[in-house]
Amino acid sequence: MALKQLTPVLIVDQVEPCLQFWVDRFGFTATNQVPGPDGSLVFASVDKDGIEVMYQTRASMIADAPERAAELNGRSIVLFVTVDDFDATEQALAGAPVVKPRHQTFYGSTEIYVREPGGHTVGFAQAG
Repeated sequence: MALKQLTPVLIVDQVEPCLQFWVDRFGFTATNQVPGPDGSLVFASVDKDGIEVMYQTRASMIADAPERAAELNGRSIVLFVTVDDFDATEQALAGAPVVKPRHQTFYGSTEIYVREPGGHTVGFAQAG
């Protein structure tokens, strides 16, 4: 058996600002856009260079399975992305809320952690 891909589905209040984080800053393509009854997106994904992130609204998850509503609170995830040009990455992140500023790790990596519009932490790292 071969596992071929792992794609996180992040639960958020609004999909559109999260897509723009990836599209505007890093040139991802927004795909699989599913509008809800009011026209706003309830699901969408972004992808670039083999990296894919999916977003779904909390409201649509609850509508699909109301009994699981409590499971959507108190969960957390940190996305960790390796990059080949840390300075360009840091410039692309200008204005994003910083969780942990640029720093050197004991294992020789340069890293920065920011919060994307859905509230999830995303770390970017370049090996030293």
